[in-house]
Amino acid sequence: MSATARHPAYLVRPGLIRPVAPAGHGAFDAALAGRSSRLCLDDGRCVTLPARRWHAAASKADQWLLRQCHGPTLDLGCGPGRMVEALLTAGVSALGVDCSPVAVSQCRARGVPVVHGDVFGPLPRSGEWQHVLLADGNIGIGGDPLALLRRAASLLNRDGSVLVETGTSASGWWSGQACLHDDSGGVVGSWFPWAFLDLSRLADLARGAELSMVDVHRGSSRCFARLSRRTASEADGLGSRGS
Repeated sequence: MSATARHPAYLVRPGLIRPVAPAGHGAFDAALAGRSSRLCLDDGRCVTLPARRWHAAASKADQWLLRQCHGPTLDLGCGPGRMVEALLTAGVSALGVDCSPVAVSQCRARGVPVVHGDVFGPLPRSGEWQHVLLADGNIGIGGDPLALLRRAASLLNRDGSVLVETGTSASGWWSGQACLHDDSGGVVGSWFPWAFLDLSRLADLARGAELSMVDVHRGSSRCFARLSRRTASEADGLGSRGS
């Protein structure tokens, strides 16, 4: 997973100074390496990370996203590369991007093409991709989903789409600082900016990035959306299918 720090070097709370991960560092390295399974937020909540899913082959629940990819696809925050691997197996050109050296190493061990870099930095074939993929909650990268959607849109060709996974609950959105905890509750690594949002909030933000939500899929535990650069009239055919 990829994260870019856009905050001061330290996040200050009353009586507390938290070091924040420098830009370009792999905030999820510990989870990718199996040393952490929880993401804790600065409001006190903790979220269990689906790290086993990251390392497995693409699952049935991933298929909706994969079926939307009909041309060259860029997977931002690709982790160990399961989605890129599945697309290549299906004959779709794909490339992963991750700032985590652990993720890049795991991709290469898997035989998956990957760029070691920041999603907000220079990337290959900018403006030429048919699809940009933000799976596994990667809409939270950088803590600013609108900035990330604008970045994703800038990577697309004129008919391209951004494919996004969101939360399932009607929780709106949260943006702040997060860190990884190990199973004993200890902090692993530094704090970094992150965000969560649901489908309704994604639709609002998409308009700010000059994208239209043209299709959605609501599964039992995961929700997905396709955002298009085409005109808003395409949204008239918005689908809503359950699993």
